[in-house]
Amino acid sequence: MRALVVIDAQNEFSPDGLMPVPGHAAAVTAIAHRVDQARGVGEPIAWVRHHNRPGQSRRFLPGTWGAEFTPGCGPLPGSADEAEFVKEVFGAFTGSAIGPWLEARRISEVTLVGFLTHMCVSTTAREALMRGLAVAIDPDATASEALHHPLLGELSAGEARRAALLHLVDLGVELAIQPSPQVESGSPS
Repeated sequence: MRALVVIDAQNEFSPDGLMPVPGHAAAVTAIAHRVDQARGVGEPIAWVRHHNRPGQSRRFLPGTWGAEFTPGCGPLPGSADEAEFVKEVFGAFTGSAIGPWLEARRISEVTLVGFLTHMCVSTTAREALMRGLAVAIDPDATASEALHHPLLGELSAGEARRAALLHLVDLGVELAIQPSPQVESGSPS
C-alpha cells in the first residue's frame, strides 16, 4: 500500500516567509493536486511540519505564522487516514512517530512532496529507503533554494532541486511524474 508524505508545506517557504523559495506557488499547486488524488482513492497522508528548537533560528518557531501549514495544506480534521508529525531535524523519520504510523497501515511505498528538495525531502527519502520502503518523488511538487559556498561555488534553486533529484534517482528513488492541468512543467529542471 502507498502513502503520500507531505514535507514542510509551511508558510515560511512562501514569498512572505523568512525563507522564501523560488517556485513555491507552483510546488504548492502540485502538492494540492497530489493531496486531492490521495484523498480521492483513500490513500493515507502524513503531514510533516518542521519546528526549530528555541535558539536555533527565528524561522519555523512553534506558534508562529511561518511554522503554520501553507493555506489549504494540513490534515483534514477527524480523518483517520491523515496525521500530522512534527520534526526538529531534516528527516521526517528521526524523532517522530511517522515510522510506526506507516507500519501500522502496512505501507510499503511512499510518494514524497514538499520542501526543500535538497534537504528535508532528500533526507526523508534516504531514511525511507533505509527502512525498506519504495520511494517516489513528484518533482513538480518540490522546490529548493539557491545554494552558495565560497569554495564550492553556487547552484541556482532549480539546479539544487535537479541535483538532489539526480542523487535520489541514483539511489533508487522513482520520479512520480504525471500530467496535471494546474502545473505547466513536468520536467525536474
